[in-house]
Amino acid sequence: MRKHLALALFLTSTLCAQNRFDGTWRMKMDTLQFSGPPEDYLIDKGMYHCESCVPKVDVKTDGSDQKVTGHAYDTLAVRVLDDHSIKFTMKKDGKTTFECTETVSLDDRTMTEEFTNTTEAETVTGKAGFTRVGKGPPGSHALSGKWRMDTVKNATKAGTLTTYQSTTDGMKISDGSQSYEAPLDGQDHPRNGDVHSTVSLKLFDDYTLEETDKQDGKIVGIARSVISKDGKSMKVEVSSKQRGQMMTFTAEKLP
Repeated sequence: MRKHLALALFLTSTLCAQNRFDGTWRMKMDTLQFSGPPEDYLIDKGMYHCESCVPKVDVKTDGSDQKVTGHAYDTLAVRVLDDHSIKFTMKKDGKTTFECTETVSLDDRTMTEEFTNTTEAETVTGKAGFTRVGKGPPGSHALSGKWRMDTVKNATKAGTLTTYQSTTDGMKISDGSQSYEAPLDGQDHPRNGDVHSTVSLKLFDDYTLEETDKQDGKIVGIARSVISKDGKSMKVEVSSKQRGQMMTFTAEKLP
């Protein structure tokens, strides 16, 4: 009898926890905060070097599509527009997935990135703001050096919404660019059948969910979400193990 009662209490607690997450949550862009190593570029002598990319990227700046490996895109085109601006075009299987133009201010202290992301179900456009924290070598393009991301502002709601849905033994998560589900057992499960990419979901208590993403067995990211006691907001911490970066923000639950 006690075992049956304990099991019933466990299932009730688990369902309650899942229900707290169920629904669509919108990221509050003004709460975004970033920490970790800065972006590190060198543009010189007809070449673009991304020292902070994992793995590093080295391509020509002639505007042509050039092959890269180990990234979500398989080609990158870099075109120098002028001495303060550069355009980047990323493609996957010949289809453009991300485009941006990065422009350094005339005082050389800040940089603005205007981007278009087509990996979402709905195209995402917006701007990101950076502050220079390191200069490039003399004679190199103005974009060379180290940059700290300070702000991101989406011009559309797309890219700011995440939906959680309880399943029989776990949870389904959709963020516009991808949808996947896994049991809430803390174990690694193939992401949509891909054995190289796995996801694990674990409930620590009724209000705390942690997701761990791995690529070929190595942790690439951890996201920890904590819902407020009133169930109206959620604090999210996303860490990139590859880059050593952390992003935090608050999300609000939509009616």
